[in-house]
Amino acid sequence: MQKMWTGRTSGEMNEFADDFNSSIGFDKKMYKQDICGSIAHATMLANQKIITAEDRDLIIGGLSRILVDIESGKLAISDDAEDIHMFVEAELTERIGNVGKKLHTARSRNDQVALDLRMYLRDENVIIKKMLLQLIETIANKASDNQNVIMSGYTHLQRAQPILFAHHLLAYAQMFKRDLSRLNDAVDRMNYSPLGSCALAGTTYDTNRQMVADLLKFDGITENSIDGVSDRDFCVELLSCYSIIMMHLSRFSEEIILWTSSEFGYCQLDDAFTTGSSIMPQKKNSDMAELIRGKTGRVYGDLIGILTVLKGLPLAYNKDMQEDKEGIFDGVKTVQDCLQVFIPMLESMKVLKDNMLQSCKTGFINATDMADYLTKKGLPFREAYKLVGSIVGKCVEKKITLEDIKLDEYKQMCDLFDKDLYNEIALETCVNKRNSAGGTSKSQVMMQIKKIMEFVENEKSLY
Repeated sequence: MQKMWTGRTSGEMNEFADDFNSSIGFDKKMYKQDICGSIAHATMLANQKIITAEDRDLIIGGLSRILVDIESGKLAISDDAEDIHMFVEAELTERIGNVGKKLHTARSRNDQVALDLRMYLRDENVIIKKMLLQLIETIANKASDNQNVIMSGYTHLQRAQPILFAHHLLAYAQMFKRDLSRLNDAVDRMNYSPLGSCALAGTTYDTNRQMVADLLKFDGITENSIDGVSDRDFCVELLSCYSIIMMHLSRFSEEIILWTSSEFGYCQLDDAFTTGSSIMPQKKNSDMAELIRGKTGRVYGDLIGILTVLKGLPLAYNKDMQEDKEGIFDGVKTVQDCLQVFIPMLESMKVLKDNMLQSCKTGFINATDMADYLTKKGLPFREAYKLVGSIVGKCVEKKITLEDIKLDEYKQMCDLFDKDLYNEIALETCVNKRNSAGGTSKSQVMMQIKKIMEFVENEKSLY
């Protein structure tokens, strides 16, 4: 294929160098954004009398037909093209003749690719935002279905205090809420049109950049033409957002892996999201959760990759910046794929509430409540803490629980103990006494679920 930049050079490249230089293999996914951007550009050129209305109509008609043909499968994107921009322009020129060559007036591939990438990522992030909302809603529904399920809360991966399972789930809802907020902020900062920056210095033509921005639903234009073509902060910021999303998915996946192990037995995954062993017939492996945990490192790598590409680049555009796309495209797809499998995996996960409750009874997770009981009766907290610690030690030796000790035995250890002790250290009481804002009591958890559901409904109305 004849290179459109032939002129200063012959355009005849070494075959391997030509392949090495080509980006069509991965940037072809931006064909729709490239065509839409070109239609807006042609509209502006005619409005500014830079091309005629007749030329505009020919160009827009040709571009529209190319889009239809690509999406119907009638037109295959040729891997012989250098990039998607050259492919579309060459195809347009072949279809409508020399008028197609006017399309590139007052723009460069530098601002064209910056435009396409912003538009592509804007579209893909709508998908991710909707999936995050679906995940948050799934978590809230799961929490609502398990409002009365008590489990051990952990610190240092050791049983610590009794909490509602719903409360634990809702912690992840808060994480994904923040992820959605970060993503919204990043997309808002990205949503400025660079088209019209040209190669780096702007153009001598009387263009209207704001018109193009309006046509393409941008919030405005990039205010410095050099920054317009060289900025890839939005790729870094989005990959940072994706990395945090993946970190949260990975933490949640790790807990699901633990909960579904025979050692915990808190939950059971649906067969549709597990695999077996090739040699051990008894195995039911949580491979989907493990893959999500593993793919987190992949997205981290994408982030480090783009940071490394950009760290030493002088202004303005450099070919190094072609390396931005594969990483950001991979990050987008990985996050979407992981959310697509995680949401139904969580939704179909069975909660084994009896196993959760049983684990609470053997971990002395009501010891803090016993210490608080004594403190409220006048014993200094440090003395209460020490006394309860020694009681727990004796229980461990005798392999009994705090509830197994008789009241007269308690009174021998401290005369502040009374018959109301057993109610105070009952698991349900321990949970529901923690009624501070954001706490694990049933009323607080119900309030959290309500707020999450309201948040989801408000956000849904935006899409």
